[in-house]
Amino acid sequence: MGAAVKNDRRLARRCAVQALYQWRITGQAPAEIKGNFIGNDDLRGRHLDYFHELIADIPRRIARIDELINMHLDRPPEQVDLIEQAILRLGAYELAFAPEVPAKVALDEAVELARLFCAEHGYRYVNAVLDKVARDVRSGL
Repeated sequence: MGAAVKNDRRLARRCAVQALYQWRITGQAPAEIKGNFIGNDDLRGRHLDYFHELIADIPRRIARIDELINMHLDRPPEQVDLIEQAILRLGAYELAFAPEVPAKVALDEAVELARLFCAEHGYRYVNAVLDKVARDVRSGL
C-alpha cells in the first residue's frame, strides 16, 4: 500500500470516526450523517470511497464488532468514552473485515486517531484493546 493510499485512508478514517461519534450521539442514520462530511473539499476520490465503505459497513457489522471489542474491555461498554468507542469500532472493523489493511497499519492509525481526539492517555487504552482484538482475528500475530 503506497503512501498516497495511506494518506487517503487517514482522512477517510478521521472523518469516519467523527461520523461514528455523531451517529452514536444523535442516533441519526449513517446515510444522513455522510452528507456532513462529503462537502469537505479534501474528502474526494479514493478516500471518499473508503469513507463510504466505513460508514456503510461498520453500522451493518456493529454487533460483531462490539462483540470483538467488549471481550477485552476493563469496564462495561457503556462506560467507554464515546470517541474511544468510535475509534475502537473503526480499528476492530479494519482488523476483522479489511484484510487488505495490515494489522500494524490498523493499530497505528487507531492510536493516532486516539492521540488526536481522546483524553491524554486514551491512545494507550485504544492500543491495548485493539492489540487483543488483532490477536483474536489475525492469525500469526
